[in-house]
Amino acid sequence: MEAQDPGTRNPLATLLDLAHRARHAADAVEIEFLAVNATHALAPYRQAVLWFEESGVRALSGVVQIEANAPYTQWIDRVLRQVAASGPVTASDLPAELGAEWEEWLPQYALLLPLAGDRQGGRGALLLARDIPWMERETAVLAEWADILRHALKARRQPQRWGLRALRERMRRRRVLERESGLPPWRRRNWQVAAAVLLVLACPVRLTVLAPGALVPSNPASIRSPLDGVIERFRVAPNQLVKAGQPLFDFDQAQLDSRYAVALQALSTAEAEYRQALQQALTDARSKAMLSTLQGKIEERRAETDYLGSVVRRASVTAPRDGIALFDDPSEWNGRPVQTGERIMRIAALDDVEVEAWLSVGDAIPLAPGAPVSLYLSASPLEPVGARVRYVSYDAIERPDGSHAYRVRATLDGATAHRVGLKGTAKLSAGWVPMAYWIMRRPLAAIRQTLGV
Repeated sequence: MEAQDPGTRNPLATLLDLAHRARHAADAVEIEFLAVNATHALAPYRQAVLWFEESGVRALSGVVQIEANAPYTQWIDRVLRQVAASGPVTASDLPAELGAEWEEWLPQYALLLPLAGDRQGGRGALLLARDIPWMERETAVLAEWADILRHALKARRQPQRWGLRALRERMRRRRVLERESGLPPWRRRNWQVAAAVLLVLACPVRLTVLAPGALVPSNPASIRSPLDGVIERFRVAPNQLVKAGQPLFDFDQAQLDSRYAVALQALSTAEAEYRQALQQALTDARSKAMLSTLQGKIEERRAETDYLGSVVRRASVTAPRDGIALFDDPSEWNGRPVQTGERIMRIAALDDVEVEAWLSVGDAIPLAPGAPVSLYLSASPLEPVGARVRYVSYDAIERPDGSHAYRVRATLDGATAHRVGLKGTAKLSAGWVPMAYWIMRRPLAAIRQTLGV
């Protein structure tokens, strides 16, 4: 069958065929192609433009891909944003600046067919341009075709129910409805929502921060090395209950015993020399003069012997009180040389426990003595340990990971069955502040540190 000329083709049959194709289009892109190209079957034209307020020019007749930065695309976008009425459009309907460029880009006569925009309430249009005026019978058929296109595009573009744009659109529609209803401001929903938000932001809440925490002994007995030597063996295991006077660990006594034996021998030699000089003093005046010197030497040797004897006795360290022995793996200490005063272990009483938390510099909040602290242990997160702040360190301390934090110590509200050393997360609570400050505290601090304002 030969193709009919558009002027002799039955417009109603053509319209029905285009409507069928629009209803069965696979997506919105195919409908947009029909709008700028297949519309020529209803009425001849030279140029067609499909435009939406949100996205600008979406389709051009005879063009596969649109160049958004092309002068023609930018000019036609400005034109369609200026024209609000539907129907025939000429250069005289535009501002002088845009109308002066009409002859460069479009034929003399144009027809604007309104469409729905990408979102509900937005504008869209199909612009057809040619060199002869538009007839009334053509505009009637094209108006019906535009209505079909509007329905087909709406069916393909599902409204966005969630997201910032959907929320903004619902708020805009509500403002329009309330403004048209004539309600006073205090009865409008937007005003009520704003008042409710302000009220919520003004509600007082506790200023709280989270910090790593643990159960630590509050006043442990530090067991330090009483001498310079080498640890030979431990007599207790880590976390073992010990009694007062129970041996904890021993030093290697081989060197100590040899030094003590040498000191005893030196003392015996000094005493023998003194007795010999004492016998000779009866007949020799010179020996009598040396008695005081030899007696001083004896006292010196005796003092050295007494000191080494006390060192030997201290080579076996005992527990000063009942408690739990807190120290590292004994294998790391055996055979290790230590110096006098070096801490080796701690003895903590069973009920002598408190909370230790490390408050980072960025989370530092004013914590007064007695402020509430809740420690959520990793071993039992459903049973928080309650405590009260005892003190916060004045200076930030460098931690093993290189960060700096303030040490916080808190006294338990009551006895706990959890053992010393368990770790978790501590929630530190300061005074009451508005919720707006609680939400914006960290962003405001970051802005001030970055911009200095």
